[in-house]
Amino acid sequence: MPEDNKKVLVLYAHPSQRRSEVNAPMFRDATSVKGVTAVDLYYEYPTYNINIDKEQQRLIDHDIIIFQFPLYWYSTPSILKEWQDLVLEYGFAYGQDGTALHGKTFFCAISAGGRAEAYQTDGYNHFTIRELLQPLEQTATLTGMIYLPPFCLFGSRTAQEERRIPEHRERWRELLTLLVEDKFDIQQAMPMEKLNHYWPQEQTAKSDEGTS
Repeated sequence: MPEDNKKVLVLYAHPSQRRSEVNAPMFRDATSVKGVTAVDLYYEYPTYNINIDKEQQRLIDHDIIIFQFPLYWYSTPSILKEWQDLVLEYGFAYGQDGTALHGKTFFCAISAGGRAEAYQTDGYNHFTIRELLQPLEQTATLTGMIYLPPFCLFGSRTAQEERRIPEHRERWRELLTLLVEDKFDIQQAMPMEKLNHYWPQEQTAKSDEGTS
């Protein structure tokens, strides 16, 4: 791998993988991209006995950290919360001498069962997806990481029958490749509501808010 390439870490958490139509294929896609380390947290830690030193070293060794998960009750699956509680220690990730993550890039790759219009101020869930993820955004800020908006698939319950998953996976593989090759414009992406809008055709498509 060229020296100027970035190292990407995907931390994947799905408590019901046999039923996964979106995230499990995306995880397999991530494992196929050179320069990406993809970790299945539920597989690696079935008893939640997380190896803190190992996980902290993974963070040190990578430039870009991605949480990949289905949105559960407006938050992460439980093992990912456990991972945060144990791994992001004082003196490592924040506080005095806690600078290990400074300058790294962080974002979430998520799926949500509801349609995009449900994640609006006047929608069913009352908040945008970026607003709901603000605890993770603040975690990135506290630990000195660059926060990017999420890469999302809304309406995941019907995505397979509507044949939207192949295009989403194509965008996901493209995103990972751009990140590894350091060809992704982070400054352009930072203010967006979601990373899907990085591609102009997705930003302007009439169906974007209902099917992205």
